[in-house]
Amino acid sequence: MDRSEKKKELIRSIKFLLFSISAGLIEIVSFSLLNELTGWSYWPCYLIALILSVVWNFTLNRRFTFQSANNVPKAMALVLLFYAVFTPVSTYLGNYLAEGLGWNEYIVTGLNMVANFVLEYLYDRFVVFRGSIDTNDLAQKAREKTKS
Repeated sequence: MDRSEKKKELIRSIKFLLFSISAGLIEIVSFSLLNELTGWSYWPCYLIALILSVVWNFTLNRRFTFQSANNVPKAMALVLLFYAVFTPVSTYLGNYLAEGLGWNEYIVTGLNMVANFVLEYLYDRFVVFRGSIDTNDLAQKAREKTKS
């Protein structure tokens, strides 16, 4: 990988981090509201908050981080496959830690968010958007701009 490719990957990673932080804010705010106002147990609060953050994060990262022009239903289906594994595992483990062992719900949610961030970046980069990175209109405009 040459210097310009390394720089592109660094910028891509930073964008993913920033969008993930925004998705994390959506997740923690919605989790907090549901947790404090509904009286529900851990898992429905976590699950609803996770879904909201996933939709937000996917939309922004597809467009701006990976600049992918791939088929949206296909990409979303691949993301759903990731969450078909991550969601039950993190929900079960989170519920066990919060309800079974009495861990603080916010610490458990934070741990889940960190695991989600790392695993989703790797999955998005090497599975979901593999072969379609830098193919959308934003990437094409950037290429044209550097040529002139």
